[in-house]
Amino acid sequence: WLMIKVSFADAEEHNLATLLLHCVQLSDGIQQIHAIKQIVPLLKKMDRNCACSPMIKCCLDIFGVMYFSLDAKNPLKKVLASSLNGLPEQLMTEAMRSFIRCLKEELKTTDLHLYRKVMDNLASCMENFSLGMMTFLQFLLKSLLEIQEENSGNSIAQTRLMHDLLMAIKVSMMLVQKVQENFQGSLWKKPDSLVWQNMCGLLNSFIKFLMDEGLLPTVQTTSALAVILFTKTMFEPIAKLPCLVSDLLLCSVKYANVPEWFVSSCGSLFIEELSDSVLLYLCHGALAMLEWKNCSMGQYGEKLLLDIALVLLSLASRLKDSNMAVSLSRILAIWTNSALDVLESSSQNLKCSLNGNSNTIGKLLEYVYTHWEHPLDAVRHQAKLIFKNILRIHQATVKGSAVKSDPFFSMLTESLLSLEWHVKGKYASLGCLVRCVGVENILTVDRTIPTQILDAMGDQTLAPYASDLLETMFINHKSHLISAFQKSTWINQWHDTWVSPLLLILCEGNPDQTTYIIDYYLPKLLKCNPDSLSYMIKILEASADANIGSCNTRGALGALMACLRTARAHGLIQFTDIIRGDLLSIECVKQGLVHQHNQVRIDALGLLCETHRSTEILSVEEMELIQFFMMYNLNSQTPAVRQQICSLLRKLFCRIQESSQVLYKREQSKTKQQLITESAKWDHFVTLQQYKDFMSSICDKLFEALFPGSSHPTRFSALTILGSIAEVFSVPEGQVQAVFHLSQEIDPARVQTLIQCFASTFEEVKVLAFELLMKLNATIFLFQDSENLRLLFQAGMDLSTSTKPYDCVTASYLLNFLIHHKGLLGVCLKNQLVALTFQIDANMPASTMEKNTLAVIKYLLANLEQEIFQAEKSLLQAAASFPMYGRVHCITGALRQLPLNNLTLMTEWRQMVAQLILTSYRLSTVVSPIVQSSSPEGLIPMDTDSETSGRLQMILHEIQPRDSNDYFIQAKMLKEHHRVDLKNLTENKPAENTCIEITGKEEQTCDVTAQMVLVCCWRSMKEISLLLGMLCKLLPSQTVSESSAGLITVEQVKDIGNYFKHHLLQSRHRGAFELAYTGFVMLTETLSRCTNESLRTLPQQWLCNVLEEIKSCDPSSKLCATRRSAGIPFYIQALLASEPKKSKTDLLKMTMNELLSLAVPVKESPSIIPQVHALNILRALFRDTRFGENIIPYIADGTQAAILGFTSPVWTVRNSSTLLFSTLITRIFGVKRGKDENSKKNRMTGREFFSRFPTLYPFLLQQLEVVASTMESESGELKLHPSLFLLLLILGKLYPSPMDGTYSALSMAPFVPFIMRCGHSPVYRSREMAGRALVPFVMVNQIPHTVQSLLTGLPDSSNLCIRQNSTHGMLLQVFHLLGSYLESKHLVNSDLQQELADVITCMKAKVWLAKRQNPCLVTRAAYLDVLVVLTNYLGKSRRKGMELYDFWEEIHEVLSDSELMTGVHYTSAEPGFTQYLQSITKLAISVLSVATDPDIAKSSSPVAQHVMNPTLLVVQLLQSDFHEVRLLILEAVLLWLKQVNSKQVTEEKGGPLSIVSDMEVTLLRMAVKEKHPECFCKILEILHCMDLRNVLPRTEHSIKMNPKGFLNWALNIIDASKSIEIQCVALKLASKLVIHLVQNCQEVRRFVSQSQLVTSCCGDEQQTETRLAAAEVLRSVTPLFLTNQKLILGLSSTLAMWKCVAQLLQSEDPMVRDTAADVIRVAQSQNNISKKPEFAFRVVNASMAMDLAFGIVCELLQQWNQTSAGVPVLLEWLLGEDDLKKDLETTTKMEDDNLFNKGEVNFWAETLTNVRQLSKHLLLLIPATCLNTPDQGELHRLARMVSDQAQLVKQLLKELPPTPEFSKTVEFTRLSIQNERISTCLKILTLLELDNDAHKN
Repeated sequence: WLMIKVSFADAEEHNLATLLLHCVQLSDGIQQIHAIKQIVPLLKKMDRNCACSPMIKCCLDIFGVMYFSLDAKNPLKKVLASSLNGLPEQLMTEAMRSFIRCLKEELKTTDLHLYRKVMDNLASCMENFSLGMMTFLQFLLKSLLEIQEENSGNSIAQTRLMHDLLMAIKVSMMLVQKVQENFQGSLWKKPDSLVWQNMCGLLNSFIKFLMDEGLLPTVQTTSALAVILFTKTMFEPIAKLPCLVSDLLLCSVKYANVPEWFVSSCGSLFIEELSDSVLLYLCHGALAMLEWKNCSMGQYGEKLLLDIALVLLSLASRLKDSNMAVSLSRILAIWTNSALDVLESSSQNLKCSLNGNSNTIGKLLEYVYTHWEHPLDAVRHQAKLIFKNILRIHQATVKGSAVKSDPFFSMLTESLLSLEWHVKGKYASLGCLVRCVGVENILTVDRTIPTQILDAMGDQTLAPYASDLLETMFINHKSHLISAFQKSTWINQWHDTWVSPLLLILCEGNPDQTTYIIDYYLPKLLKCNPDSLSYMIKILEASADANIGSCNTRGALGALMACLRTARAHGLIQFTDIIRGDLLSIECVKQGLVHQHNQVRIDALGLLCETHRSTEILSVEEMELIQFFMMYNLNSQTPAVRQQICSLLRKLFCRIQESSQVLYKREQSKTKQQLITESAKWDHFVTLQQYKDFMSSICDKLFEALFPGSSHPTRFSALTILGSIAEVFSVPEGQVQAVFHLSQEIDPARVQTLIQCFASTFEEVKVLAFELLMKLNATIFLFQDSENLRLLFQAGMDLSTSTKPYDCVTASYLLNFLIHHKGLLGVCLKNQLVALTFQIDANMPASTMEKNTLAVIKYLLANLEQEIFQAEKSLLQAAASFPMYGRVHCITGALRQLPLNNLTLMTEWRQMVAQLILTSYRLSTVVSPIVQSSSPEGLIPMDTDSETSGRLQMILHEIQPRDSNDYFIQAKMLKEHHRVDLKNLTENKPAENTCIEITGKEEQTCDVTAQMVLVCCWRSMKEISLLLGMLCKLLPSQTVSESSAGLITVEQVKDIGNYFKHHLLQSRHRGAFELAYTGFVMLTETLSRCTNESLRTLPQQWLCNVLEEIKSCDPSSKLCATRRSAGIPFYIQALLASEPKKSKTDLLKMTMNELLSLAVPVKESPSIIPQVHALNILRALFRDTRFGENIIPYIADGTQAAILGFTSPVWTVRNSSTLLFSTLITRIFGVKRGKDENSKKNRMTGREFFSRFPTLYPFLLQQLEVVASTMESESGELKLHPSLFLLLLILGKLYPSPMDGTYSALSMAPFVPFIMRCGHSPVYRSREMAGRALVPFVMVNQIPHTVQSLLTGLPDSSNLCIRQNSTHGMLLQVFHLLGSYLESKHLVNSDLQQELADVITCMKAKVWLAKRQNPCLVTRAAYLDVLVVLTNYLGKSRRKGMELYDFWEEIHEVLSDSELMTGVHYTSAEPGFTQYLQSITKLAISVLSVATDPDIAKSSSPVAQHVMNPTLLVVQLLQSDFHEVRLLILEAVLLWLKQVNSKQVTEEKGGPLSIVSDMEVTLLRMAVKEKHPECFCKILEILHCMDLRNVLPRTEHSIKMNPKGFLNWALNIIDASKSIEIQCVALKLASKLVIHLVQNCQEVRRFVSQSQLVTSCCGDEQQTETRLAAAEVLRSVTPLFLTNQKLILGLSSTLAMWKCVAQLLQSEDPMVRDTAADVIRVAQSQNNISKKPEFAFRVVNASMAMDLAFGIVCELLQQWNQTSAGVPVLLEWLLGEDDLKKDLETTTKMEDDNLFNKGEVNFWAETLTNVRQLSKHLLLLIPATCLNTPDQGELHRLARMVSDQAQLVKQLLKELPPTPEFSKTVEFTRLSIQNERISTCLKILTLLELDNDAHKN
């Protein structure tokens, strides 16, 4: 018909019809869109009279058909809609008719699968409906009913139907909202109206969906919205609607009050009991669908609002499912918004009900406090919104009142500030409060709050919260100050509050804290007030020279770098402004780039690399600085620092690339316009050339860094940066021109260097090298000749069968690299086995990579099959010679890089996959008996001699029934005729002959160790699992085995599943089942995504089967009940983890319920094995983070199972319960983040804990009651309840909070008497735990009363029967309660004073417990500990006006009467004696600290009057017979001495100085008599800290030694002591003595021995502590010995000490390196060291320090005029002193002995770096100075030594096999290093000869 129209239409219509026909015939959607855009303007042009012409109607009908045939997201549909919306009104009316006709046709569909499309169309046209409402309602009702009936079957279909259902409900809601508009009047509301009946039907369906818990939560919640909406639309009178909803929510509906239609449609809502989730959804529906604004529902609406809050808050304690918890928090937030809407025009009653002090708001606050640290982000976020709205609600209720003085806000402020800063919820809540009441109100309470928040930023988890709060505060403060003051006034106050504390912390704070402050806080501060930058720079510049920082602090320089970096990154400053504006000199930036502090170096680099504009041109200065940085920073030992360096340099390269593109484009555009002069053009070309030269030099440095022996950090950095260069400077399409390309820098030597990186023992280096080679593949293979290719391939094959586990990884990367080479196929086909079974040629259509991969895998497989054949004869022989796991690893690696979805040789690959699977099974059969043995680790001992081989025989015999291999009967240790010929295995013969020639050779033999057997077996199992898992994961499954689409059949997948099942459930070796688990996870994830129903349901079947087997207790079951159930938990984890994340996790729920029922058996079972399995599996599931919040609802039940399991009489149940309990503690309280057991970081408040796990409240209370009832029976019988420890442990993890209110139903009070009773336990540890556990259960304001009642309950001295256990428990409770109370009371108030006075009164009444009247030393000690808490607090608080006279008098009496003063009558075996001594000493020290406080000493304080002479007391304590007393007082003396030395205390009369002065004689006498090592060490430390001018004059009198004798005594200690700590302190003391004596003109020769002692302490074989002490000594002696213009110790000893400095700078321990680097800092501070630019650096990292050290030595040689004697010594340093041949032999032997030896590449030191640095300075030194007649004999000796070494190295290199970099990596590396050392020495010797000749001439 359209064709006919084309024939007969007029011109316009003809044109329109032609376009329309063309549009309909098009298949491309984009072209159709262009056609539509041409047709619509034609329609608009047509004459109005033609509006009803058949042509236009035809066109609009076609548009309608097109529109309804398209999917909802099709762009053509959107274009049609927007085009038709622009039509004239007349055409629009016709278009609507056409669309309605089409839509009515759509509604006639009966195909269920098309309903969704119809509903989408209905929704999209909803706005244009005016007719057909009846039809639409009927269709929706029909579709809902049919979808509901169809909701069954597989999970994928179910999910689709759920979404269809959701759409249908949404469309119904859209439709009903138009009912009023489309039907005038109320005719449709009559019961006989079809519209009404359909709406009732829909409402009934919505009720069913709402009540159906099997549906998705989104469907249920949308149904609730629909229920309320339909009810609102249909219910009359509308004013009573709130009452109806309220009755529904409160379950109090009366039939008489509701219409009949509502009863028939919604009867189930008030007939059945509503679940919590249904109530929640109805609350949401009411809040979302009812009109809350303008109080339109009147007083009924207000009541409903309060009722909804009541229901929601009651649900909060019951709904624990994570999804429900999120929904509830969101709905509560919606409620607060609705409340705000209502309050705009509400009654006074509602305002009173929603006031901040009301019950409802109180409960809401309680909810916030409970959930502000919830593990779910969404809940935490909603809690913050709720709190914010609570503040607004209160403001709305008290409009007109002064906010600042409002008691509710004051109470909130005080409560929040009294919380500790580790509570995350505190930050967001304080932020809301600041916005509400202003920051001034907060700062008025405490001006140090900004500093406190900055201190909290040392914890990364708190840093984001803290920075957000600070931002809120300083923005608010700025606004307040601007409105109150002029700028000149307010800016200073603002800086003092926010900037000054920041700068102080940046300079002196700890590294973590400063890093987080710079990352989170500094950018926000500068964004708020950019002008603050100049203030920061001004302050920091002033102190940058003086405060340059150290390895631990940034100093002012580091802070300046951080500020400038941040400012530049945010566009506040340019680099040119920094350098040319004299803000920072180039030298300062250089100092920053080599600073000792890691983060200062990173900030300095960031200053260069990070810019606001990515196209900013790089200046020459920046390029030079980057090159300087690269010289000294590639070898950073910290992974995080390396990552930051690489990331920043990548930003720099991106900037070069982007700015170069801008320059190229600018050149092109300016050339076209011919508007540029030649000189300007030249500038651009100069910049581009500079870029090229810069990048070329960077690449040179990076490739140079891959030298032999370079450390892992250096290689990692260099390869990562090269990889970034290759990526950034690639040439994508559309790019104008490339400024640089890495391929230009590649030559054969560099390719070889990259290939050699595969030999690194660190896999990440192999990965980086491989990826870089792949990025450069266009040029790489130009450098590979066929012979080199063959050798590399052979090396890969040899490594794949090495006995060293890490060699097979190298083999895999090498082979994967070679697979990309075209010539590899020819090399493979030379193997006869491969050639015979593998018909392939180079001309086949497949890619080179595919053919090569197939050939390599075939090659590996052929060898593997032969090796398995040999292993079946003797597994011991296989383990010693050809462990098979390497072959499998290489096969897996080759498959992993193959594009498996794009293969050509499908037939060959199918055969290969089948062969791989069968070979894997065969290998598994050979090795599985070992890993399935009941004691696989029993094979670990080194069974290389006949005695221990008997044990191996016994173990093999034990597992014989599970395997039939001959070796189990015969093989014990390989005798001569069984030993393996290793010579033939390492020869360069084709690998196919290896297995054949294993036996029958006797030339070279080896012993096999049991370790080799075990490693061979479990690694083989690992590789098989990974291979099979990868085959399942990567290869597409085919549903029919004959199909050509896939590579693996359904049956093969099932077989692999059964294989994994068998090994996971029966393996005993952890390594084996853990790695089988990895492969099994790959399989289960594949199955869960599979379309084949039989495969997809396999995990569910396997899970049900294993659970049934666990429950059955079948004696024949092979499930392992020991070893924590071995692989069973892993098996179940893998099955559950494969369940789709967005599903309802039915499998997890079913499994958890089954396991929990087994873990807590209701009745006694004949077997405990199911319970053990259940506990072990639960532990694994609770540990698995993949289950996320889905596992949280089961924590309470799991905890109950663990606690009840602990009461079992069977050890295995108790053991498994303990492990489960430990896991649950971690899951509840988080991973331990510090060493402090009592840290609040891993704890939560009691209210939060019981709100999150409410079922634990009655359980723990009941259990505690049972436990408490066993305490202290009247009969005196000892009863220990097994659960006591666990209960106290979990209760002790709770802590009190000032926010604990009175609204919670979960009161803590019932626990208190039971915990107190537990404190009477006869077990000391239990009493201690009860003391800690009591604290969170007593409200802070109740603590004084509780303490007083406990003290009152203590026995009097007159009591006849005293139970010391009870007394001790009560004292411990007092101790912990008092400690907590005094910590939490920050503010001085009269209540605190009175409370403390009352407590002290009670203490005095029971003071007899601290005296001799009390025979129990344990309780005496506990009482004394309470006194220590009080004295410490009173001393720190320095309280005035408190009547403490009697208290200090009592303490004085206690001390005077104690055994410390009167002598001890006990022996150390007396129970509690040691504890008592320590407690009484702590009390004495505490009193001393208080008494010597200058403020107290000057005042008439009672403590000053009642303490005896402090010095006499200290001496008396030091002379105690008990080392416990001496150790404590020595530690105190050391602390006081350090305070005096560091000037932390003023040197006033009565301060610490008064205690430590005049004690030298006592300490010296103690030093020579002390026998206890710890005390002796402390004495030496004190002597080291003392001023020797005071000590040495007293040695003669006190210990009969002159100063030199005292030095000898100190040196003898170093030799005689076996304690490293004592040796180190003695060494430091001796060095201090030497310095003192030399400075006082003593004879020097005596001190050479001390320098030799220091030298001996610097070797790598020494302990880290020893080397650290040596470094400290060298630092202290630097001015006197190392850099003195006079050679005090002589040249030889001085250079030996400098060599020690160099040695320590290469130490693997960063602390040692940093301390050694300080030697350079001290050296450069000396006046005689030249102030050349290269020596301008002070605080430098080890790499720079090494360079500076060699430079300083060379300069000193000139100053000493010792160049002639010094240069030969330095040449010997260059050459090295090792015996190379012997060293290599030792290395080889160690490698053979140790299976996992990784070689010296693990060390940080880089020999060649030092060689190059030293040679650089020597080459500068020799020409610069004329050597004064150098010793010719010495030079000739050196020349001969170098020549001999050269010959030896050449010979040893020849003896190495082909490709020695892989086969003999360690030897090859050492020889390469020595080769460079030799060539460097020869170069310098040649220069010396030339210089000597010139000197003669």
